[in-house]
Amino acid sequence: MKKLLSLAIVALFSLSAMAQQTADLRKKINVSGTSETEITPDILYINISLKEYLKDGNSKKKVNITDLENELFNAVQKAGISKENLTINNLSSYSTIISKKKDPEYLASKQYRLKVTDLNKWNNIIGSIDSKGILSTNVDSYDYSKIESLRKELKIKAILAAKDKATYLVEALGDKLGSAIDIQEINNDIFPQPNYRANVMMMKAESADMAGAGAAEIDFKKIKLSYTMNVVFQIKGF
Repeated sequence: MKKLLSLAIVALFSLSAMAQQTADLRKKINVSGTSETEITPDILYINISLKEYLKDGNSKKKVNITDLENELFNAVQKAGISKENLTINNLSSYSTIISKKKDPEYLASKQYRLKVTDLNKWNNIIGSIDSKGILSTNVDSYDYSKIESLRKELKIKAILAAKDKATYLVEALGDKLGSAIDIQEINNDIFPQPNYRANVMMMKAESADMAGAGAAEIDFKKIKLSYTMNVVFQIKGF
């Protein structure tokens, strides 16, 4: 009985292996399709560093970090940007307090991160802040508001491009394209860095010529997104 059961199991596995081998003998074509487009990022994240400074080098005429901070907050609100878009990026409060106690002339600094969708608003904001209190600004990162729907659209176009390619290749041989057997997405989901000029200003502003020169110059160029899909189709005869 056990011997018969063992033979039955062996026979079952043999049939399964034969079925797989038969499936592998299907006529197939493996093609890839690509779809790409160019976009301009419409969300920008900017780092802003504010620092106290001494008027005319006089320690009794220090411009306090709180005053600079209020200027920044007011400029952001005036530009119609939500306060949630401005966050403190880096601050060591304890270290600042200790340093001020040890050295009355210590100059405190704060770093912020601002999300903007309109570069004109950014120029207005930075131009409304005391330029001598701006230590530096730089582009931290960027994004595109409709990136998810764009990815979906490009991937669908890439699959359809693969199907179109497979169709004319197969028909050129007098055959007919069957259904898709396998679909593989190439891992090329990269949001490339666009070319831009960002003002890393280091505005210590030791001369009066720096006053009002805080407007950032950010020149974004379009960037290319590309997606490739590999598709295996069955080939059928007419």
